[in-house]
Amino acid sequence: MKHLAIAATVLVLAAGGSARADSVLVLNSEEASYSILSRTGRVELQRLPIGREPHHVVPSPNGKEIVVGSTATNELVFLDMHSGERRRIVRDIIDPYHLGFSPDGKWFVTTAYRLDHVDIFHADGFRLAGRIFIDGMPSHMAFDAASSTVYVTLQQSGRVAAFDLATQTLKWNVVVGEAPAGVVMLPDDKRLLVALTGEDGFVVMNPADGSVTGRLKTGKGAHNFWPKGDGRHWFLSNRVEGTVSLIDTAEMQVVASIRVPGGPDCMDISHDGRELWVTQRFLRRVAIVDLEQMKVVASVPVGKSPHGVFMLKPGAPVPTAAGPGPVRVRAVSTAGETR
Repeated sequence: MKHLAIAATVLVLAAGGSARADSVLVLNSEEASYSILSRTGRVELQRLPIGREPHHVVPSPNGKEIVVGSTATNELVFLDMHSGERRRIVRDIIDPYHLGFSPDGKWFVTTAYRLDHVDIFHADGFRLAGRIFIDGMPSHMAFDAASSTVYVTLQQSGRVAAFDLATQTLKWNVVVGEAPAGVVMLPDDKRLLVALTGEDGFVVMNPADGSVTGRLKTGKGAHNFWPKGDGRHWFLSNRVEGTVSLIDTAEMQVVASIRVPGGPDCMDISHDGRELWVTQRFLRRVAIVDLEQMKVVASVPVGKSPHGVFMLKPGAPVPTAAGPGPVRVRAVSTAGETR
C-alpha cells in the first residue's frame, strides 16, 4: 500500500473554557485524528491525534468509555464516554479494523482486514483466546443474543463466516454475494442482514446454517446498517448510490430513501431520536439528517475520510484546550483502498 505523510490539525477553541455537552465524535481514518463536533452548533470543536487509521468505535460494556481501533499502530484507544478525552491504550491488538463486545460482555472480537484473521479475546483484560486465519478480508461483525457466535463478513471472497466464541472454531462459511460488509442480527435472533457493497442491496441469512433466505434492493454500494431504535426499522447506507435507505424488517421493504451524497458510511442517532448523523467518506464531512423531514439539513466539515461516528453521552462538559493557536500534529497514514 502507498504510504503518505499527512498532517492533522488540532483545532483550539476557548469559549468559556468548555464545549457543549451535546457532542459527537468522528474518526478521520486517513488523517490519524478524531473530531469532536457540537451537535447543536453543527461545528467542529476539536481535532485530536489518535494512532493511525482509526476506523470503528464501540462503547465499552460498563458504559464509561468508548473504544477505538487504531489499525496501523495495533492499539485500542479508550476515550471518555462524556468528553472524548483519551483515557488509556491497550497495545498489541493486531490490525483492529472492526471490533465488538459480545452482548454478555464476556468476549471481545476484532477483525484484521489487511492480515486476514479474526481475533477472539476474553474481554476481561483483553487476553487472546484464539486467532483464526481466514482468507477474504474479514470486515464487519455481529453477535447472536446468546453470545455464543460471531458472524463476520469477508469482503474479498464474498462470504460470511460464523465462529464459535467459546471454542474459537469455524461453524460455517458460505458465499453470499459481492463484497459483503455491514452485518446485523435482528432482534428475533433468527435473521442476519448482510449488506453487499459490490451490489445494490442486502441478503437475509439464516444464522443457524448460513443459508440465504431473501434479498432486497436498496441502492448501489449497500454498506452499513444502523438501528432506528424501535426494533423494527434499520437504516442502510448505500455508498455508491449516495443514499440512506430506511428498511422495515417486518415487511422487508424499503419505506424511505434519503439523499446523502459523498459516500455515506457509518451512522448514529442523536439521543433525542431527531437526527441521524452520517459520515460522508468522500467529502470529508458529516451529514445531519432531520428524521422528521427525512432529508439532510446540514453538513459539517471534518478530517480526511471520516468513518466511525458516535454520539457522546450528555451530562458532562467537554473540556477544550487553551493555547496561542492551532497545533500541527504530524502522522504517517497508510492510504490504501477506502474501506
